[in-house]
Amino acid sequence: MAVLEWRYQYFLRDMNKLIRSFQMIAFSIFFVLPFIFISGCESRYGDLDLSVYQYRDTKDLVKFVYDASQRLKKDGLKSLEYFRNNRNILFTSDRYLYIYDMNGVNIYHAGMPDLEGKNLWDLTDKNGKKAVQMIISALADKNNPHAWVHYSWWEPGKFYPVPKSSCHFKVTTPEGKVLFVGGGLNYPHEEKEFIRIIVDDAAQLIKDKGEPALSEIAGPASQYNFRDVKVFAFTSSGKLLISPVMNDSLTEFKLLDCVDEMGHKPFAKALNELKNKNAVWEVFLAKNRYQRILVKKSLYLRKAYIAGQEIYVGAITDLPQPPG
Repeated sequence: MAVLEWRYQYFLRDMNKLIRSFQMIAFSIFFVLPFIFISGCESRYGDLDLSVYQYRDTKDLVKFVYDASQRLKKDGLKSLEYFRNNRNILFTSDRYLYIYDMNGVNIYHAGMPDLEGKNLWDLTDKNGKKAVQMIISALADKNNPHAWVHYSWWEPGKFYPVPKSSCHFKVTTPEGKVLFVGGGLNYPHEEKEFIRIIVDDAAQLIKDKGEPALSEIAGPASQYNFRDVKVFAFTSSGKLLISPVMNDSLTEFKLLDCVDEMGHKPFAKALNELKNKNAVWEVFLAKNRYQRILVKKSLYLRKAYIAGQEIYVGAITDLPQPPG
């Protein structure tokens, strides 16, 4: 009996060791490995500043295009073979990859292979926007680090245009070839970052060109207008220089007296806050045109100057909506 009891004690000890081993393995699988994986991802995308985006689709697109740019930067033109052999994973219902040279020649297109080899420098969408030329300008814009542009494009396999937002990275390959890699979202969410970029750029254009910049900003084919977003400008008295609604400014329109659905005056409040700031965000309520419910809108407004006179440049977009 003593021998059996002794063996039983050793058996229990060995079982306890085995259980502790399994517990350590489980801990590694469920806690340690994810931490390592997440840390690796964070360092891999550390220079992208994805914190400026509020939607997962937007963040995923930036990482998708960035990964492709890094492969092209590392492996050069021979990576095109990889891209062509993997169209099935580089073209989904949500997004697809494309590569151009800086003269507008398409090098690779996951969604529309027939475009490869064609020069699309002057290709114009239904609103008069020259997408490739807009991309080249965006790549040189330090205020737009992921080179976002907004335009209409075909949805592959469909016959009608869809609203699109695309991001881009400029790459110099080991062979010395300068290219850009891009990818876009059809029917994208409106990111607050999108309007920050165009409003800040519009303010800079006004600083550089003065009053002549106003007509350029107001042009329907400019980068400052897309979908339901339009950059506008007004004076401290509320006089419109660029109307947020009409193509022509309504000089007698009392913008500062405008109220939202709760009776608040977002423009007047924003101007009051701008006394001590260069730029402000203001949230207000408006009716949703599809569901007839109240939704939150976000006004971004910043200061600019024409001939020493302080003016205000802004745009409005939807705030992110919680899942339904």
